[in-house]
Amino acid sequence: MTLIKVKSRGTDNVSGRRNLIINGAMQVAQRGTTSTGVNGYYTVDRFRIYNGSVGTLTTSQESSNGPTDVPKYSFKVAATNTASTSTSSDAWIRYVIETKDIENIPNITDSTKNFTVSFYVKCSNTGQSSIGIASGSYSSAQYVHPYTIAAADTWQRVSVTIPGNSLLSNVSGDFGIRMYWDTGAGTDYQTSSTNQWITSGDYAAAGNLQIIGVNGRYLQITGVQFELGDSASDFEHRSFTEELQLCQRYYFKSMDSPPADNIPNTDTTSGNGYMGFVMYANTSGRSPYFYFPVEMRTDPSVTIYSSERANTSGRFGIFTGVWGATASSTPVVDVKRAAFGITTSSGTSTGNSYLMAGGFDANADF
Repeated sequence: MTLIKVKSRGTDNVSGRRNLIINGAMQVAQRGTTSTGVNGYYTVDRFRIYNGSVGTLTTSQESSNGPTDVPKYSFKVAATNTASTSTSSDAWIRYVIETKDIENIPNITDSTKNFTVSFYVKCSNTGQSSIGIASGSYSSAQYVHPYTIAAADTWQRVSVTIPGNSLLSNVSGDFGIRMYWDTGAGTDYQTSSTNQWITSGDYAAAGNLQIIGVNGRYLQITGVQFELGDSASDFEHRSFTEELQLCQRYYFKSMDSPPADNIPNTDTTSGNGYMGFVMYANTSGRSPYFYFPVEMRTDPSVTIYSSERANTSGRFGIFTGVWGATASSTPVVDVKRAAFGITTSSGTSTGNSYLMAGGFDANADF
């Protein structure tokens, strides 16, 4: 009989589902592939930016010239003007691991066990930058690891092995663990106490390169991995379909194109002209529930986008013999984690059914 040795889940890397990061290969960008913004999710799913109230940023999902060991996609944040930071500036790229994904993992809170964070990075300039790890309840614990960007415009892999800490049990609702890539922290958020757990509320290393506010500078990342164990393993590849479904727990859109009003009639994925509702009272009609592909993290915020058939911002088009907009004001939206419906009125008759045209998105991310 042949015996098969099975590795323990201690400090050895294990195969299968190692990576706790969703969309670490930057494959999914439901909102679009390029955008200009200051605070929020604009392109690549699950990775949020903040400009620290300084300057302007362009974010993009890049699809060429990626590192050889991961898929071709990456997330790029570029400064597009010149501005000065202050001591309280806090510009970053942030990722949040949901509490449910870490609550049964002892390595996170056990100081005798380790976890490892790794990623690929490219920057417009040489110099120092850092990755910061923080508890879900941010003020409880932080760990800042500085790294050197050895060559401009060149991919390199960064990895850091971090001991667990009991303070990581201090989550904040669904905020399990926070990760920060510094793009322009002021001195209020910088520390020289690196590569150790601290409680001073800092997420960046002193002496880092400033990206935000320096026109033309950029920071670009991909291949982000958070795994148990003492060392970084090869990046874990998942199919696009699997990554998309994982992302849809946090954000979903019903249309092919980036979310916007005046959805073209050719965009049939939005249900453009295929949704409907029944008029059930003298003053209002109620749609069926529109179900999301997966149950979302929490009750999402739902935004309705108009159709080319009746382009009135924030409203569905409604067919009552001719196309018009639903109601004289934004419909009342009834939102659940699994689905949503709307109540509307104006120009409808009790007992009749009507077609609706338009689309929506639902946001339940952090």
